[in-house]
Amino acid sequence: MTERGVIVTGASKGLGRAAARALAAEGAHVLAVARTEESLTQLAAENFAGEIHPYVCDMRDRARVGGLASVAVERLGRLDAVVNNAGIAPAANFLEMDMELFDDVMEVNVASIAILSQAAARHFVEAGHGGRIINVVSTSGILGKATLAAYSASKGAAIQMTKALAAEWARHDIQVNAIAPGAFATEAQSFVTGNPDVLAKRVRKIPARRMAEPDEIGPLVCYLASSSSKFVSGAVYVIDGGETAKQ
Repeated sequence: MTERGVIVTGASKGLGRAAARALAAEGAHVLAVARTEESLTQLAAENFAGEIHPYVCDMRDRARVGGLASVAVERLGRLDAVVNNAGIAPAANFLEMDMELFDDVMEVNVASIAILSQAAARHFVEAGHGGRIINVVSTSGILGKATLAAYSASKGAAIQMTKALAAEWARHDIQVNAIAPGAFATEAQSFVTGNPDVLAKRVRKIPARRMAEPDEIGPLVCYLASSSSKFVSGAVYVIDGGETAKQ
């Protein structure tokens, strides 16, 4: 992993932050992308074997997202992998959901992945060294979830994009995989983790009887971003304590 250049989106908190930290700990140089500059700066100030370079970007800004690969090459010296982690998950009864909100979810959760993946893949092909694309999806994209129709649809789309691009880009030595987290104790789940009754009800649904810690995603991200995963492509790795397995 030493000296490899990696983009991580949604890196200011939660699973994106954990992924960026794990990669940097393994010696990678990371372009940490998010909307919140203060959180990125704090992350970059930590001590790692590699380095973290903060970069502010709203994933709705297509031109800026499309330029991330070039920014990474300029700041990191090279680009070897992308972790598409940024996403939004507004809960809403779909009967009452505004279609503008639906479009916003698709823009952030699907279009930004497509735009950044295309830009990165073009760089990989031109550079001639292949590359890795890792899409952080969700078990909601596999099973669906009430009040999260837009989010579930977007993550389902990202899963199928992962498989299609894996098939299309394999000849260029570009591996495309997805990680589908289940219940992780991130800031986004504070309503669950901060309420003992809600938490108890949630973990009863998980065979492991607990929620995962954000850092538990790190080893898999590092593996998929490394040269050790050169024959792994089109896979969807579920990390959910066995919750989807019992369905």
